[in-house]
Amino acid sequence: MSTVYDFTVKDRMGNDVCLKDYEGKILLIVNTATGCGFTPHYEPLEAMYAEFRDKGFEILDFPCNQFADQAPGSDDEIHEFCTLKFGTEFPQFSKIDVNGETADPLFAYLASVKPFNGFGKGLKNAALNKFAAANNKKYGDKTYIGWNFTKFLVDREGNVVDRFEPTVDMAEVKEKVAAAL
Repeated sequence: MSTVYDFTVKDRMGNDVCLKDYEGKILLIVNTATGCGFTPHYEPLEAMYAEFRDKGFEILDFPCNQFADQAPGSDDEIHEFCTLKFGTEFPQFSKIDVNGETADPLFAYLASVKPFNGFGKGLKNAALNKFAAANNKKYGDKTYIGWNFTKFLVDREGNVVDRFEPTVDMAEVKEKVAAAL
């Protein structure tokens, strides 16, 4: 696999979606959860989407329940929560695993291109490092994603150009997206 365009994923209705359909767009691919301390990231994500989607920007939302069971609902329940609470309009896909033997191949690929390098400095980030390490211990060498709301920036040619852990300030994410556009 050489770009994200080589992958096919499932939409929330279970239909195949070839990521080549997004060719020529700037993508932000995110693993999400509805019951996480980072769930409020949906608000700046939706604001960014509203501001930039007419310039060729898409956010691809992949719910995941592998981090402390923080996305327990069905695809429909998760979608309803996101649209009612945060007004999300960007594409939301079927719930997936991002770590372990059952990890979605897209996320394994994303993480192979931009591996996890920790959550950053500071007491809060150190605490998250410990909690994530304990949570992810069961995945061993197939731990691709550290926590919910990890974001991957993809250029118009389908190349992964940046990775943002959930602890990265959303203003920085927006700045990098704007620069890519």
